[in-house]
Amino acid sequence: MTFTHCQHLHNFASENQLAEKNTRRVTILTAMMMVIEITSGWLFNSMALLSDGWHMSSHVVALGLSALAYNFSRRYAHDPRFSFGTWKIEVLGSYTSAILLAGVALYMAVESVRRLFEPAPIHFNEAIPIAVLGLVVNLVSAWMLKDAHHHGDDHHGHSGGHGHHHHGQDLNLRAAYIHVAADAATSVLAIIALVTGKFLGWTWLDPVMGLIGAVVVAAWVYGLIGQTAKVLLDADMTNPVVEEIREVITDLPGTNAIHDLHVWRVGQGKFACIVGIRTDTAMRPEDIRQRLQIHEELVHISVEISPLIG
Repeated sequence: MTFTHCQHLHNFASENQLAEKNTRRVTILTAMMMVIEITSGWLFNSMALLSDGWHMSSHVVALGLSALAYNFSRRYAHDPRFSFGTWKIEVLGSYTSAILLAGVALYMAVESVRRLFEPAPIHFNEAIPIAVLGLVVNLVSAWMLKDAHHHGDDHHGHSGGHGHHHHGQDLNLRAAYIHVAADAATSVLAIIALVTGKFLGWTWLDPVMGLIGAVVVAAWVYGLIGQTAKVLLDADMTNPVVEEIREVITDLPGTNAIHDLHVWRVGQGKFACIVGIRTDTAMRPEDIRQRLQIHEELVHISVEISPLIG
C-alpha cells in the first residue's frame, strides 16, 4: 500500500487587497446608514423605512463578516492550529448571524401587521429624504464593490488553460455585492411606499412594504442557513468536483476501484480530498495526484493505493 499527499501551505486568504479595503469601507458606510434609517423609522412612524433599516442590518453583519474573513485569514494564515486555514470562521459567523436575523425578520413581520390594524401618522416629508439617501448609499457601495471585483479579475488573471480555473472569481466579494444590491431594492420599496402615501394617501402601503421587507430578509436568512450549514457539516459530496475525481480514476489504465473518497470545502471554491484506490496496475500516488491537480479547485489531495483483490 502506498500513500501520499500534496505538500503546501494551507493559506486560502484572498489576494485582492482592494476588495478587502472596499468591503471594510462599505461595511462602515452601510452601518451608519442603517442607524439613520432605523432611528428615522421610529421617529417618523414609517414601517417601510424601519424595515429597510433592519434589512440593511442583516447585510451589515454579512459585510462585516466578509471584511473580518479577509483580515483573519491573512493574520492567521500560517498558524499551525488551523489545519486547513481560517475560512470556516466566516462560515460559522454567518450561520450564527442568520439564526439571530431570523428573529429580526419575525419582529418586522409582527410589527408590520400591527401597523396595518393600528395605523400611526407618518411624517412623509422627513422620511422620504432618508429613504432616498439610503438608496444613494447602496448604489455607491455597489459601485465600490463592483470596482474591486473587476480589479480582482485583473489581479488574478486567467492564465490557466483548463476550464476549471476558478481563481479569478472572489466569491466572498460577490456575496457582499449581492447583499448591497438587495439593500438597494428594499430602499426602492421604501421610497415607493412613502411617496404613494404622501401623494395618494395610501398609508396602508407603508406596513405592506414592511411585510415585503420581512419576507426578503427571511428568504436571505433561509438561503444563508442552508449554504453555511452545508459547509459546516462538510456536505459536499454532491458537488460536481466529486464526479470529476471519479472521472479521473475511471480514465486511468487497467482496472481501478475507488474504495474511499472524502471531499470537503476549505475555502471559497477550494476543496480538499482523500481518495483511496484499489488497482491491478502498478502506479504511484504522485501520478494520480498530478492528474487530479488539473482541477484547480482541488488545493489539497491525499491518495492511497492498494492492490485490487479478486
